[in-house]
Amino acid sequence: MESIYLTVYTRYKNFIIMSKLFSPLKIRGIKLKNRIVVSPMCQYSSKDGMPSDWHLVHLGSRAAGGAALTIQEATAVSPEGRISPEDAGIWNDAQAEAYKKINAFIKSQNCVPGIQLAHAGRKASTYAPWRGSGEVKIGEGGWQTVAPSPEQYSDKNPVPKEMDKTDIEKVINDFRNGARRCLHAGYELIELHMAHGYLLHQFYSPFSNHRKDEYGGCFENRTRLAVEITRAVRSVLPDDFPLFIRISCTDWAEGGWNLEQSIKLVKLLKAEGADLIDCSSGGNLPNVKIPAGPGYQIPFSAKIKKEADILTGGVGFITLPEQAEQIIRTEHADVVLIAREFLRDPYWPMHAAKSLKTDIQWAKQYERAR
Repeated sequence: MESIYLTVYTRYKNFIIMSKLFSPLKIRGIKLKNRIVVSPMCQYSSKDGMPSDWHLVHLGSRAAGGAALTIQEATAVSPEGRISPEDAGIWNDAQAEAYKKINAFIKSQNCVPGIQLAHAGRKASTYAPWRGSGEVKIGEGGWQTVAPSPEQYSDKNPVPKEMDKTDIEKVINDFRNGARRCLHAGYELIELHMAHGYLLHQFYSPFSNHRKDEYGGCFENRTRLAVEITRAVRSVLPDDFPLFIRISCTDWAEGGWNLEQSIKLVKLLKAEGADLIDCSSGGNLPNVKIPAGPGYQIPFSAKIKKEADILTGGVGFITLPEQAEQIIRTEHADVVLIAREFLRDPYWPMHAAKSLKTDIQWAKQYERAR
């Protein structure tokens, strides 16, 4: 593995050390300048799925702050796939055109622009966090939700329509067409959202999928849609275009989805052209006790990396440079995806480099403050 790294040397007292966190990583046709990724975070700041100036500033400032890759928030492949009415979307050409300016700026900062394609399923048609909670009613800006089975996520969520074969085929086509629009918009990486209790997680988890057809029941049937969507998206991407997939590695409940099943799924997704698995967890059941804390999901990324022989991303309560360095150095993940800490500090990579005594390139406009 060492041969794929371009070693970054830094001086620490009288020793020469290598920063793995700030070593580059090549994935298909892209080269990440370091292993620091801005995790996709919903901004609830779109109208009719269109990006706003907020998105340019939000993503652009983190690109200027030294991240190697920004992954745009969960972006709906259809209007009914939004979590809230204020979610970003890429279901039409006007939206794709509007993202071009944002992506051009991100690339100007030597940062890779990525996007997370998503469908919320039964967790759709809900309020943005600061606007309220629970269901947005039809007639008040909400819509009919869909899911593998007609069961609510919670009593505050709308009752979804059970998807028929036409609905399933539409979702596959929506993801495929969304991927095509991503190419037009200038994205250089796509992540498929198959985690956190959204539609594709709803299909593969036995807690939310009680179908009796070829999309329900056994493991192969419950994971069928995830595999078909991965295949559909990969079919429209150039060979040098990277594809990430975020999964929930466990439901954190007995009898549900677990790490062993995740490893089996990842092997299937890898065979369809997935390049990296973003290893998260939970989200499909309300009121589940999750042992959240610093690095609590890193064992998932380490296990999947080893057992499925695929690149992985570690995510969840990663806040300290030394913590991130250790995750990469011990090969428990190939990249770290940072969320809330990037909300607190858009320039986290600059501060991390200083803490790890590593010299990195700053935006030329900021050099005087070095």
